[in-house]
Amino acid sequence: EGGLPKAETLKRIKELKGCSIDWLLTGEGEPFPEQSAQAARDTLGNPVNADDFVYVPRYAIEAAAGHGSLVTNETPMFTMAFRKDWINSIISQEVSGLSVISVKGDSMEGVLNDGDTILVQKMNYIRRDGLYVLRINDNLLVKRLQLMPGNVVNVISANDAYPSFEIRLDSESDD
Repeated sequence: EGGLPKAETLKRIKELKGCSIDWLLTGEGEPFPEQSAQAARDTLGNPVNADDFVYVPRYAIEAAAGHGSLVTNETPMFTMAFRKDWINSIISQEVSGLSVISVKGDSMEGVLNDGDTILVQKMNYIRRDGLYVLRINDNLLVKRLQLMPGNVVNVISANDAYPSFEIRLDSESDD
């Protein structure tokens, strides 16, 4: 009593639980070496290498596709995995400025719908016409932006019920 288990007992534990006999005997090493060596798997069951992914924080924040949504909590809920090669093909700068948020409202209906999840790259400039999330004071809006002559940006909704408006980039009153 109180001694080492018999070899047959150790073998049976290994067969049932998949743990290492060395670990059972000495407590050293990995208890489940085969599991730690296994790669993660995709939804089709194919092995994937975790190093092939960028992990982007997912925030409980909504960018309003309509009227502004107050930003109250900027702590990530969890992270979402995106393939590095895909991210590098669409992102022009560091991935540290990426986040994932939700769309709220119907002003961009047909382009971005209520509840859609979007990947956002933080930047302080408008590179070209396209879809952007704007922070105006403490509100986030998702809109189509169109660069115009005279340092003006047209802010356009996909839904005609929401009027377009202009932001003058050289105006100190606009945030």
